[in-house]
Amino acid sequence: MTAEVEPPVRPTLEDVAAVAGVSRATVSRVINGATTVDPALRTVVEEAVATTGYVPNRAARSLVTRRTDSVALVISERERRPVSEPFAGRMFSDPYFGRVVSGLLEVLRPAGIQMVLMLADDEPSRTQLLSYLRHGHVDGVVLVTSHADDPLPQLLQETRLPAVLAGRPPRPSSLAYVEVDQQAGARLAADHLAALGRRRIGTISGPQDRPAGQVRLAGFLAALAAHGIEDVACAEGDFTHLGGAAAMRRLLAEQPGLDGVFIASDLMALGALPVLQRAGRDVPSDVAVVGFDDSSAAAACDPPLTTVRQPVEEMAAEMARLLLKQIGGPGGPSPSMVFPPTLVRRQSA
Repeated sequence: MTAEVEPPVRPTLEDVAAVAGVSRATVSRVINGATTVDPALRTVVEEAVATTGYVPNRAARSLVTRRTDSVALVISERERRPVSEPFAGRMFSDPYFGRVVSGLLEVLRPAGIQMVLMLADDEPSRTQLLSYLRHGHVDGVVLVTSHADDPLPQLLQETRLPAVLAGRPPRPSSLAYVEVDQQAGARLAADHLAALGRRRIGTISGPQDRPAGQVRLAGFLAALAAHGIEDVACAEGDFTHLGGAAAMRRLLAEQPGLDGVFIASDLMALGALPVLQRAGRDVPSDVAVVGFDDSSAAAACDPPLTTVRQPVEEMAAEMARLLLKQIGGPGGPSPSMVFPPTLVRRQSA
């Protein structure tokens, strides 16, 4: 008969406290994420946790802290798309969403916070989402919304759940937000094209039912007007590769002699550049092209795209930090943050 092997004894809070030379209460405060612990003391406790191999009992901890250690990344769209154009495929083909996820995880993962991805694209899915949130399945929400009349920011505000928006809300809201200065970015593009001596300038705008599309177009036109350029051809795009190609065909039909183009997203530029080349227009000698985002699509363009950089990863990391600050304790409204854009010069302009 073989002797039974007793399971290893799990380290306790008391064990950690003994190694750290502090009280059990101090260890508990550190493990539960209290923000009032002295940083040096926190380091001592964290080292003791590593030494002892202590693993918190998540179920017991959640009963005490009333937290789930998870947050929701909610992507809100205007309407449900056909099955032939599934959400996941569109999301992961757009560099923006991948950059948002990367920036969020940079902060959430070290804090031991899991991220739940949720989609709201019609009334039933919004109702289901709000029910999920109100039942306490997550501690907070990062909301990425694409349309100006989205009801979710207001509905989220009414839940009183910690929440941060990716982008300035179209209507006044108490929710914190993080965004790039869209108007300043569009101005950088306009100033660069004007400095190159381009005068017959067109633009492929973003969708005009989205705040980013509206502000980038308005900022670009205002900046060109300051340079004395007011006759600007415009074709509306949809922030997609195919939409950029279609918009460029319309733009060339309206103004075949254009010598400069501002395209309101790199992904649209990726579709637009081949259209210019097939029309016999060399980039940049015939037509200077400036994009917006500085995503992986900019480097994939031929030639590589001069573009306005919005620091999406840094912005998403700041969203996570603001959200964790809200979750961590009571206080006043979290401050919103607007990041400055920069112009990244490559071969297209």
